[in-house]
Amino acid sequence: MKISVYLSDSVAERLVLAAKRPGGNKSAIVDAALDRFLNPERDQAGDAALLRRLDRMSRQLGHIDRDLAVTAETVALYVRYYLTITPPLPGSDQDAARALGRERFEIFVAQVAKRIASGGRLVADVMDRLGATNPDLFVRQFEEGTSHGATEPNVNAETRSQDATGRAPGPSPAGREGVDHV
Repeated sequence: MKISVYLSDSVAERLVLAAKRPGGNKSAIVDAALDRFLNPERDQAGDAALLRRLDRMSRQLGHIDRDLAVTAETVALYVRYYLTITPPLPGSDQDAARALGRERFEIFVAQVAKRIASGGRLVADVMDRLGATNPDLFVRQFEEGTSHGATEPNVNAETRSQDATGRAPGPSPAGREGVDHV
């Protein structure tokens, strides 16, 4: 059947260019385009591939979201714990503490760089290990109505009480020897 249609100049130019390709002609291109437009269910293979990709991306984003939540909770709990148990240093010990801190930080950065370069992911490794050793750990908390990370860490009575300066009492710097874990 012969049908006359009007095309915009830009579409007409692209149709002419496409028809110049080997095995192409204007009628076949227009027929295929109209068929696809009028029967969208005929192109389900392309849609299915797109849906599979979107599903994969959704799962990946879910994993990233979980890893980010675990990382944020870990850092927050560590900072709260560190700030709770660390007494202030006397002025005479601060220079030595800063030097030790810089040294430890350089070691920490080197370990992170090594881990990233090797493709290792500590959060994923820890989550996999927890899932293998105690698979219902997180499920039980959600069923009981608590969210992951909602429980308070064990804080002993000594760290709960505060002295007149508002600081939590803790061991003296000399009593903290051997607690040099990074």
